[in-house]
Amino acid sequence: MPTVEQARAWYPGHDPVHGFDHVLRVLHLAEQLASAEGADLEIVRAAVLLHDAETTEIDGQQTAISSQEAEASKRTSHHLDSAEFARRQLEAEGWPEQRISAVEHCIRAHRFRDEREQPQTLEARVLFDADKLDAIGAVGVARAIAYAVTHGQPAYAKPSETFLQNGIKEPGEAHSAYHEYVLKLCKLKNRLSTPAAIALAEQRHRFMEDYFQQLQEEAGPQRLRP
Repeated sequence: MPTVEQARAWYPGHDPVHGFDHVLRVLHLAEQLASAEGADLEIVRAAVLLHDAETTEIDGQQTAISSQEAEASKRTSHHLDSAEFARRQLEAEGWPEQRISAVEHCIRAHRFRDEREQPQTLEARVLFDADKLDAIGAVGVARAIAYAVTHGQPAYAKPSETFLQNGIKEPGEAHSAYHEYVLKLCKLKNRLSTPAAIALAEQRHRFMEDYFQQLQEEAGPQRLRP
């Protein structure tokens, strides 16, 4: 079973969005959900610890890389790479094939923007829900703004009508944290499937909704970037 200390090496400590702090929060949430729903805790814990692992090999050692470096490497997508990395780690630990496949499915199915593989098992649903709970509420707001700022985008910019209608930006339009809220974050509550996660999401969603409404009101009218 991968340990928390092992997993620390698979994540950059300085990434405010998908770093090790995110993994620890998701682990705490997933353990709560797994206990409430009766999921296989070993599968859930392994999937959580490996679900966003971004590593490269240097001198035979797996070293964490930042999300920016991962994006720059133009890999297929992080959830597929993390699933492959999970297989290698669990095979090295001697896990049976059936349980390795179960962890891989959890990881492949956890990404919101890739709907090709939906969470089919209880353990996959637990990981999906725990990961999405960390994307809403006070922490979710902080992560959205951190992601925007580290990618040279503002916390708030007024979305175009095109973006509001179909999620496609107009030329020169920023992708602010508010854009991410409109495109994804406000929809997460309705994508959860475990009763325990749905209950936890209510207060988090309301806080996030109120925050972005207040942000919009305080920011005032904004023009698109020239």
